[in-house]
Amino acid sequence: MTEIDEDAWRTEVRAFLDANARPRTGLDDWSASPVHDDPGAEAAYFERCRAWQRTVFDHGFAGITWPREYGGRAGTPWQQAVYRDEESRYDVTSGFLSSTIALAGAALLAHGREDQKQRYLRPLLRGDEVWCQLFSEPDAGSDLASLKTRAVRDGDWIVDGQKVWTSGAQHADFGILLARTDLDAPKHHGITCFVADMHAPGVEVRPLRQMTGASHFNEVFLNGVRVAADAVIGEVNSGWTVARSVLAAESAMIGSSTRFDPVVEVLRLAREHGCERDPVMRQALARYVTRERILGLLRERLRRDIRAGNRPSVDGSVMKLLWSQARAARGELGVALLGADALADDGANSDPRFWRVELMSRYWGSIGGGTDEVHKNHVAERVLGLPR
Repeated sequence: MTEIDEDAWRTEVRAFLDANARPRTGLDDWSASPVHDDPGAEAAYFERCRAWQRTVFDHGFAGITWPREYGGRAGTPWQQAVYRDEESRYDVTSGFLSSTIALAGAALLAHGREDQKQRYLRPLLRGDEVWCQLFSEPDAGSDLASLKTRAVRDGDWIVDGQKVWTSGAQHADFGILLARTDLDAPKHHGITCFVADMHAPGVEVRPLRQMTGASHFNEVFLNGVRVAADAVIGEVNSGWTVARSVLAAESAMIGSSTRFDPVVEVLRLAREHGCERDPVMRQALARYVTRERILGLLRERLRRDIRAGNRPSVDGSVMKLLWSQARAARGELGVALLGADALADDGANSDPRFWRVELMSRYWGSIGGGTDEVHKNHVAERVLGLPR
């Protein structure tokens, strides 16, 4: 894109956002606080996220890089990056829908048959049909290839097993399911990826209540679930290839995500509570702000790579590690700045609850999308070239 094209694109994006959303104001924005301990409030938040996704789709800004025949815009990654940058300034979000669209979309676009793409991609992109990721199991988290869920051929496939830490399964219509289809093959080669109907007989979803009070994650039990023979994504026993596409998209997506300017909010908190002159707190603030600025500079480098059409110069695992570490530091620092006020439950002040949730949610960042330890191994092998 030329510079004038970029200016024209930003103008088009801003016009859409100005007409359909309001600018962010702070932590009281509906889009800044996605954690709800009441099932009714959680459902209402999900529907609000879905409504925004439909608005984005109906105006031609969803799936900017996707082919037009599947509901996208056939644009460039740079256009997508510009849109995300502009949207982050407004009080809107598609919530976890945007994650499932990216992950299920990555699997179907790269490995799906044409009939699967025609059937699933457009309703996925608009949020009319919601997807989840049926990967992790009680004994197969970081070592995902050790999964034990089985699919046995009986005309169709019959699936039995258990999945856990499944985000958004209580809202899902379909799931990307990994199951073992060849017990004699090496563990990475005997896995197949399926489209699973979450409303099929034998599928049981049990929400997991977290210490924040929310139920973002779920257990999913699969008891004799019948999956159609043509529901395979890719080839039978080649599901690990599909899984790698999804996991790569997941780590890159998590590492580049942001829903508000954390530095602004942390510094505001320090000023309001008189901590900016405390030497110990100043050191903690300096460490945290430096960490966030480094992450921001790496995001900017990735944006320049995208703009130039180059391969990303920063590994996705590096971004994911830095993001999860910054998230953990942010929650700890926010509660430390509040002190005893962090325990308050003042309906007129959103700070205590917000920062308590940030602190308690820190392990979502260091476990979800691959643990920090797994990503450190990826950095050692892929970036540093160290032996296994």
